[in-house]
Amino acid sequence: DMQDIEFTIENGKLYILQTRNAKRTVNAALKVAVDLVAEGLITEKEAILRISPEDLNQLLHPRLDPKAKKTIIATGLPASPGAASGQMVFTSASAEEWHKNGKKVVLVRAETSPEDIGGMVASTGILTARGGMTSHAAVVARGMGKPCVAGCTALVIN
Repeated sequence: DMQDIEFTIENGKLYILQTRNAKRTVNAALKVAVDLVAEGLITEKEAILRISPEDLNQLLHPRLDPKAKKTIIATGLPASPGAASGQMVFTSASAEEWHKNGKKVVLVRAETSPEDIGGMVASTGILTARGGMTSHAAVVARGMGKPCVAGCTALVIN
């Protein structure tokens, strides 16, 4: 596996202080596993066991093209994986109405509550100004398999 190695050199002598499995994205981990199988260094079964089910879940959600040009206008917490696009709507009722008319929507709220469930179901994604990884929006979105960015403090919602 890929390793992070801490070392020092004193008086021309190399000392290895410690080593640990390196952190990397699931895409990188998958590529390494496939390459190791292709090189005959590990079996397919070993490769599969190197990728956790939680990491594989990340690959199943829609995502932005990593090569596409992006303009970042705000940031928040990646509360539920994936990418979404659609008309921004600010109420659950609007989300449900637009959805009924065949439109894709992203529900944008200061925060969500149980009363927003209809709008969350109708939306392709959820964006909130407040909240975190365990907020209502985050937990419900993860349960639905919908992308959610929470705690986007740059949002000002009237």
